[in-house]
Amino acid sequence: MRPDTPADHSAEAERLLRTAERYPEDTEPLLLRAAAHLELAGARERASALYDRLLTGSPEHPLLVKALQAANLWEYGHEAEARTLINGVRAAAPADAAPWEIIAETLESHDELEDSHDCFTAALELLLPAGEDDVPYSVQSLLTGRHRVRRLLGLPHDDRDALADRVHTGDISLDELHDPKRLWALGSDNPAELQAEIARLHSELGSYRSALSRPFPVTVLHWPEPEFHELLTACPELQTEYPTYEAHLTDIEASLRELAATGTRNLGIVRGTVPSYEAFAASEQSTPANPALLPQYATTLAARGHATPWPPPKDTPCWCGSHTTYRDCHGDG
Repeated sequence: MRPDTPADHSAEAERLLRTAERYPEDTEPLLLRAAAHLELAGARERASALYDRLLTGSPEHPLLVKALQAANLWEYGHEAEARTLINGVRAAAPADAAPWEIIAETLESHDELEDSHDCFTAALELLLPAGEDDVPYSVQSLLTGRHRVRRLLGLPHDDRDALADRVHTGDISLDELHDPKRLWALGSDNPAELQAEIARLHSELGSYRSALSRPFPVTVLHWPEPEFHELLTACPELQTEYPTYEAHLTDIEASLRELAATGTRNLGIVRGTVPSYEAFAASEQSTPANPALLPQYATTLAARGHATPWPPPKDTPCWCGSHTTYRDCHGDG
């Protein structure tokens, strides 16, 4: 059940903190999720302490942590510190979409629209070459955010806005959702205008609910070849699940494509290891030979921050571990 009250969020944060103690190798993603719940619970100082705790170490994603800390600090009155962090993130030009999105939306929420627009634009110039129509999932929100800010600034559509329109999957167009005049509709006494605004709000709410209900990617479990053979040696009962390694790889790509075709977004792959799977089975008081554990194990790995987004860019190495590009390996076809 999704937390809905401050008490629920506090309880979820405490659960995540306990989980981080149990899995110290996954401290960073677990503490980031705990901090997010603390923010939603109104405990922003505790959230800030978690971000500082991560930054005093050697986080894998320092710019993401700094962006989150900046957003949190600004919300409870530390604007100058937040601006310093935001400027540092911008200067570092992260190669990941998430820090850009966080700082751009932070600036937008505090009416710094020109700076927000500059952040969104700089991010897209770095992460999505001009003329590229194959938009990774992580970059789609940058296109949408830039479209929204440009509407607020009264700027005309450009090629990036047209691309945002093409990748948008909602029933109501981005132009309508991002119309700056929408606030006037809330004060209207015209039933048709009010009904139209209700429809727009329903569309937005559906997207938000979808994101909240899936805080980490929908994942498929991949066993690298050495682990695959070790797993079947230890658990020959799983031979029916995994007849051959080649079939395993084919099934992964087919499953992900099928999910994508049905409209599922935010897809990923998690890589299993036999020792961690055996430990997971023991924690579930079950045997590793139980095939019902496999999807649970995949979900647990995703929750602990081990998911790799799918599909990878066409010209990067394939997810299967080969030295061939995705375009020429499992992305072919």
